[in-house]
Amino acid sequence: MRYLTYAEAINETFHQLMDQDERVVLIGQGVTSPWYVGTTTVGLIDRFGERRVIDTPVSENGITGIAAGAALAGIRPILVHPRMDFMYYAMDQIANHIANWYFMLGEKMNIPLVIWGIINRGGEQAAQHSQALQAMFTHIPGLKVLVPSNPYDAKGLLVSAVADDNPVVYVDDRWLYNQRGEVPEEMYSVPIGKGVIVKEGKEVTVVAISYMVVEALKAAKELIKEKVDVEVIDPRSLKPLDTELIFESVRKTGRLVIADGGWRTCGVAAEIASLVSENVFGSLKAPIRRVTLPDMPAPASRALERAYYPREREIVQSVIELMGGNYS
Repeated sequence: MRYLTYAEAINETFHQLMDQDERVVLIGQGVTSPWYVGTTTVGLIDRFGERRVIDTPVSENGITGIAAGAALAGIRPILVHPRMDFMYYAMDQIANHIANWYFMLGEKMNIPLVIWGIINRGGEQAAQHSQALQAMFTHIPGLKVLVPSNPYDAKGLLVSAVADDNPVVYVDDRWLYNQRGEVPEEMYSVPIGKGVIVKEGKEVTVVAISYMVVEALKAAKELIKEKVDVEVIDPRSLKPLDTELIFESVRKTGRLVIADGGWRTCGVAAEIASLVSENVFGSLKAPIRRVTLPDMPAPASRALERAYYPREREIVQSVIELMGGNYS
């Protein structure tokens, strides 16, 4: 088995998808610029040309409408928003049109559009360039929302997203771009809506989203020293969500921590906590804990960023508190 970085896995997937199907096009701001999309699109424009790798003006609402129209016409666009913050400009297109058309057209017309939203948190980028909006799109009926956490899933979920006949929001976190992992060279898909247990355990379930999976695995390793056996679940998909996988784990462990790099109020962690409370409340031995961003905008100071963004330590602290102990 060979190893690729997360960014290399995405790049390879684009090359393979576009080579396999001429209907697949990449459209968006900075699709040829490392400043916008890192190394994820290297070589695409040289290989496939400007008709299929389309670098657009800065007009989020306009290019989202163009991509939506192309999808209705039979193209399979991958639309990149290189900073997820500015997807707010396209919310009319996404929430009022793209998410609804399949249903409003009596399920007789599909819209095979992948909306690739990149989170650029940290690096002193402050409040307008660091937002993680996965909960916003999970809330909207008619959209699927994917949150890969490793190179294998980055490739497999992107293949599944492009193959899907209706809109998929593919949420990509640049903090993962240098993560390395096993990635087959051949094309393969990871099923949408199927989570995975990335570490088995018996005492506490940690459901972690996107880059927080990496932090949760570090925390689980640290917690071995505290003699706490943690199970880590990566949902991979927020909508549809693999609820039964989570429920079964909580039935076994009786304790739940949810780690998400989005805001706390009305976030993904809140939704998962609610689902567990509604369905397997009797299995809980302790209150559910959430490890999330605080309900405040991202700071620009590097020192404040260290306090703002949750990491391994916050997960360890939450687990230890659930177990009735203290962590120093």
